[in-house]
Amino acid sequence: MPVLIGALSLGAWEWAVRANEIPPYVLPSPSVIWATLLRDWPSLSVSLWVTLQITFAALAVAAAAGLALAILFAQSKWVELSLFPYAVVLQVTPIVAIAPLIIIWVEDIRLALLICAWIVAFFPILSNTTLGLNSVDHNLVDLFRLYRASRLQTLLHLRLPAAMPYFLAGLRISGGLALIGAIVAEFVAGTGGRASGLAYRILEAGYQLQIPRMFAALFLICIAGIAIFLALSLIQHLALRRWHESAMRREG
Repeated sequence: MPVLIGALSLGAWEWAVRANEIPPYVLPSPSVIWATLLRDWPSLSVSLWVTLQITFAALAVAAAAGLALAILFAQSKWVELSLFPYAVVLQVTPIVAIAPLIIIWVEDIRLALLICAWIVAFFPILSNTTLGLNSVDHNLVDLFRLYRASRLQTLLHLRLPAAMPYFLAGLRISGGLALIGAIVAEFVAGTGGRASGLAYRILEAGYQLQIPRMFAALFLICIAGIAIFLALSLIQHLALRRWHESAMRREG
């Protein structure tokens, strides 16, 4: 059904552009966008790879930092109450507002883009994993205490497995947010040249009124976001399918 609806939407778009004779510099048709994508693929593919490198690096750092800080929060309620509000402040601060400052303060432009994308992707992993570590069945916690399990044993054999679905759910959300953060940071940075991301290609196409090329770059961003979401959903399914209710096959 999603494929059918998408095909019908593209067909309606193509028909509307042709029937109303809308010029490509106003609204290009899907066929023109596809032809532009094939023609400009050498440059767009390089930009896509640059953006994906920043996205994946930011997601990896966000996952590692979010998991580590969530574990620290689970070990001490006072630490959680002291530091979690600052994580919220970091989340609600618009990245568009602070990205120029980060780009000014950090000399390496790639590192600055990575920091901006990490800020956007960090909070969902932290909040979801913290919730998962704190949502362990108290009866199981009491059972571990009864058998005199250490804090490390309780963490490794009870809290972390129980928090795994929450962590993977946060990771799936952060995948798209990391891509958004990378794109926004590239817009603010405005770095050109061969090693520039898709955001700069969009700006470049807009300045030159190459609207089909702009849509082609937007199409690649959408496809990249969908691919990241599907890949992380597959990882979540493979990790949970044998033991967690959210991923087990439903009957009926």
